[in-house]
Amino acid sequence: MNIVLIMSDTFRRDHLGCYGNKDIHTPHLDKFAQEKCIQFDRCYSSSYPTMPNRADLFTGRFTSTYLGWAPLPREEKVLAEILLKKGYTTLAAVDTPFFVRGDYNYDRGFKDFVWVPGQGAERLRINSERRHEEDFCAPRTMLTAEKLLEYYYKEKFFLYVDTWDPHEPWDPPRHYGEKYYSEYRGQLHARPSYWEWREAGLKEEDIKFAHSCYCGEVSMVDFWVGRLIDKIESLGILDNTVILFTSDHGYYFGEHGYFGKGRHREHYWYSSPLYQEVTRIPLLIHVPGISHRQIEAIVSVIDLMPTLLELAEVKIPETVHGKSLVPVIEGKKEAVRDFAVTSEFLYNLGDKTRIVDGILRGVKELQPATITSEEWTLLYTAENHPAELYNIKHDPKQTQNVIKENWQIAKDLHQKYVKFLEQINTDERYLSIRRELSRM
Repeated sequence: MNIVLIMSDTFRRDHLGCYGNKDIHTPHLDKFAQEKCIQFDRCYSSSYPTMPNRADLFTGRFTSTYLGWAPLPREEKVLAEILLKKGYTTLAAVDTPFFVRGDYNYDRGFKDFVWVPGQGAERLRINSERRHEEDFCAPRTMLTAEKLLEYYYKEKFFLYVDTWDPHEPWDPPRHYGEKYYSEYRGQLHARPSYWEWREAGLKEEDIKFAHSCYCGEVSMVDFWVGRLIDKIESLGILDNTVILFTSDHGYYFGEHGYFGKGRHREHYWYSSPLYQEVTRIPLLIHVPGISHRQIEAIVSVIDLMPTLLELAEVKIPETVHGKSLVPVIEGKKEAVRDFAVTSEFLYNLGDKTRIVDGILRGVKELQPATITSEEWTLLYTAENHPAELYNIKHDPKQTQNVIKENWQIAKDLHQKYVKFLEQINTDERYLSIRRELSRM
């Protein structure tokens, strides 16, 4: 089987029609999901955010216990390299700016790796040259992927497509922005505060306008991903090509009081709770010969690499932490896990990080992990820190912290988390302060 893996950064699951949204236009992905895909309804991000997620995606490992936002170590066994050694032509079309920055090594294993500029420091120069929708980043990346397909479609291939849209700054073509904000003329929106938005001095209209621009980019990505899928079909290879569409995480547009996906100020990084708006991500997988259905099983990003290897009939390395979803896809199992962990790197107080923008920041507050089971989510930081527990079946927006009334459930989830960290050989420096759940 050929493999096409499409990553769209910051694409919120609840903004797709196939996941229940009735207001945002995503007809192409909706049609793809409903006619050709296994739709996983409970997929969760693992390591967080952008590049830690890619590390997990490429290695099948929960890298937040030892890697964080850093170059991909040479000793890691990565998806593209494994497939290349097994005879796959490995291809990539990427505009997410961190792949080629600072010797990050995320282009490892690709025979033909095409960097599409426009999302990094060169953005202003590239933007000045835009005249048509095709000149925007997501369209250019998908067009690049189409050209790769036209050249290599006769070979057995693995194509990785990574677009940073709908990541901020949001500046969709006018006809997309107008769908959600009638007065949109391409003007700038409020910058995300990466803090509590009211405290940062923003107004509800600021959030509304920024969200409208984001929705415009969601619709743009939908159109161009749909076009890429059409290209696969037009080349006559849909029936022997696995196609996977997903994202790395979501975003807060006022939910829980936040505008952004984390909290930082000046030279410090603060506690950034990971609620379902961020942790729960879309996952659509087309597998030739498998009919459409929706699957409620809990799955994690670390499960995707072993899944693709098994579909390619390639041995899964023993280093992998994730579990192949093929038995679930084929209907032989209902689930492969009963909880998922989403977490930034397990920083300790005083550690330093260059997460996201390369600016060196100190860790002022510890980062909580989110442990999600069928019915519950536990947001846990470390001992002597308050924790939060939510019943996501009855309170999906996570508005009522019920940890005091359900202490034993919280303890059970915490113990699952600790056991998971132990099983993947987490350094005791990070594990020791996370072994206890404290009543606060």
